[in-house]
Amino acid sequence: MSSRLSLLRVRPLAGNRARGWLTAGPFRVPCALGPAGIVRIKREGDKGTPAGRFRLLWGYCRPDRVQLRSAGAPLKLMRRDQGWCEDPSSPRYNRPVRLPAADCTDRMWRDDHLYDLTFVLDQNFSRRSNGRGSAIFFHIARLGLTPTAGCVAISAADMLKLAPRLARGAIMAIG
Repeated sequence: MSSRLSLLRVRPLAGNRARGWLTAGPFRVPCALGPAGIVRIKREGDKGTPAGRFRLLWGYCRPDRVQLRSAGAPLKLMRRDQGWCEDPSSPRYNRPVRLPAADCTDRMWRDDHLYDLTFVLDQNFSRRSNGRGSAIFFHIARLGLTPTAGCVAISAADMLKLAPRLARGAIMAIG
């Protein structure tokens, strides 16, 4: 299908490193980035959004809030006990985990709506290196597009327009 979006390009906004523009096909939408902006060398906790080309591996959809039937990247229903390991000393570093988990520092099932529809980027996932960043997602932004912890985030309305049009194997090019 020619209307599928295979490349999402993220560029920084001049004068505000925690904001940017996401362009995909006919879409050009503002996005939130980490407060350190786009960084070339990603380190755990640096608050930077990593530069590079990253495949969208799969997405999580919170079933009680979002009714999305399909997206280009495979979608998994999020569970209440869904978490993500951000502990570089753990063998489960940068992996999904079930809660409770001593090595988990990111709860996926949240009271806010940030992870209601979230895509996992292949940043330090397929070829993992401890301390090089974890839980780098493409997700829903807070109101006002306030900075993320290093992810790329867009408004819920923009995500609901974009997600169904993503191509399987879509790439996010940051920087």
